[in-house]
Amino acid sequence: MKKGRGSVGRSVKTMEWTGDALLLLNQRILPLRESMTSVTQASEVAHAIQTMVVRGAPAIGVAAAFGLVLAVRNALRRRLPWREEFRKASLTLRATRPTAVNLFWATERMRKVAERLPDDPEGAADHLEKEATSIFDEDIATNRRMGAHGAKLLKAGSVITHCNAGALATAGYGTALGVVRAAVAAGKKIHVYVDETRPFLQGARLTAWELGKDGIPCTLITDSMAAVILKAGKVQAAIVGADRIAGNGDVANKIGTYGLAVLCRVHKVPFYVAAPLSTIDPAVRTGRAIPIEERDGREVTHFLGTRIAPDGIDVYNPAFDVTPAKYVTAIVTERGVLRPPFPGAIRRLFR
Repeated sequence: MKKGRGSVGRSVKTMEWTGDALLLLNQRILPLRESMTSVTQASEVAHAIQTMVVRGAPAIGVAAAFGLVLAVRNALRRRLPWREEFRKASLTLRATRPTAVNLFWATERMRKVAERLPDDPEGAADHLEKEATSIFDEDIATNRRMGAHGAKLLKAGSVITHCNAGALATAGYGTALGVVRAAVAAGKKIHVYVDETRPFLQGARLTAWELGKDGIPCTLITDSMAAVILKAGKVQAAIVGADRIAGNGDVANKIGTYGLAVLCRVHKVPFYVAAPLSTIDPAVRTGRAIPIEERDGREVTHFLGTRIAPDGIDVYNPAFDVTPAKYVTAIVTERGVLRPPFPGAIRRLFR
């Protein structure tokens, strides 16, 4: 990402790097207000990730990369040992969201660059900024390639999606919504049923907003309406993103994805997952080994700061669930479409 330039080729700008600050579109207040939050410290980037000012597996990986650049720039400005500040910032950033593997992939990529740099601080921040910029630019290019592959799977008609896997969840263009965008650009008439995605309403607040920005027809439904929509034959396919994919093809994604996949199997609707290679974690053999983040119960008991549940009620609020590979029709990546059996397909992909 060049300084002063946000994501290109779309109407939604998730983030922008200025050289000494990372500007993040505040996704907590969408769609009521569009506001960019400026962060200048790695700790502020970590807080933005933890509180979902920025969210989506690829997006938080990119944000974390720039957070490490900020850590080094600030260390050099204060004449502190930049390697130690880099290490501490990396630990802080990696502790924010345990499920999304892109976060760990991006910080590890930055660590490898830092290790190759000489101890002399001259140019250290510039080298790391170049790598973070590459991660940003590659994410957009990856999403576009993924979109081109996935668009071939979609027929004219309606698709259903869950959570937000669009430009807002990435550096730009999107994973699942990138596939939809590519299909529309190819001339296919696509309508999207948008699951509201309780409890944080990423579908209602973010996906519907994004699709509206691009002029793609969509209908918002509550999560509990998906079964009726599928039973009525209104949907030709489901497509979602992912936060981590195990080596056997099990998919961790926003809570409610598993239920949607089961419904699709019952109603014989193909269930597609769109995710870059950085989301696939072959070191994790099955979905049972994927750590699942549990978030603050206030996300369930409150809406926009107003309590909607009895005071003192116990809350279970896992942010993600795991969809077994047997319910996944295909996984769309930037290198093509993976079909079952996924373990072999994933091994060949990484070879």
